[in-house]
Amino acid sequence: MRLATFNLLHGRSLSDGQVVRERLAESVRLLAADVVGLQEVDRSQARSDARDLTAEVAAAMGTDQWRFVPALVGTPGFDWLAADGDEDAAAASYGCGLVSRYPVREWHTVRLAAAKVRSPIMLPGSKQVVWLQDEPRVGIAAVVDTPLGLMTIATTHLSFVPVWNGVQLRTLCKALAGLPGPRVLLGDLNMPPPFPAALSRWRSLAKVPTYPSPAPRVQLDHVLASGDLPPVRTVETPVLPVSDHRALVVEL
Repeated sequence: MRLATFNLLHGRSLSDGQVVRERLAESVRLLAADVVGLQEVDRSQARSDARDLTAEVAAAMGTDQWRFVPALVGTPGFDWLAADGDEDAAAASYGCGLVSRYPVREWHTVRLAAAKVRSPIMLPGSKQVVWLQDEPRVGIAAVVDTPLGLMTIATTHLSFVPVWNGVQLRTLCKALAGLPGPRVLLGDLNMPPPFPAALSRWRSLAKVPTYPSPAPRVQLDHVLASGDLPPVRTVETPVLPVSDHRALVVEL
């Protein structure tokens, strides 16, 4: 079973700044994942041609078992409102997605509040640092019938604000503890090892740099596990035609 976490950067390529449908489909083909957690995902955004990127990933994987959950409505970095689950499905939104080739029995959403402070962040593909207001985050969990049996697989994209992302991680793991085990969390946690495993008390299934994609120096993308799972056979960070992150693939 191949599990992947992939920060899409809304499908944008660093090579030319374009968002091209075929590049996203090619990325999904190269991942060859059975379950993929997606972060920085657009739906109905002008910058990604008003497309539903989670739906496109699901189509490329040949499955109808998928869900997109917005963290905010509007455009990140500009005008937006925190999503609450009652937003218009046609509205421009941004959040996380989870796609599975295996049947999903249940879907769950965990909303994670934004930090109340601004924090410096380096813009993708540049050395420019800006101070940004933090945005709300979201976790998506699926109870999945897999070849290994019933398990919970979740994804999230945590805050870039230090310490606050640790609070969010602990909040999410506490919520996931009430769902069937074993449990796996796929996500861009915006923190390097050993903090994700230490804060969550879950074990890391892969320790490898994932950011920035041209020459990774730090691991921001993680696969964490709780409960009994088979050993990890392979860990991959394939070079893909989109994003400033490498996807992280773990095969069990």
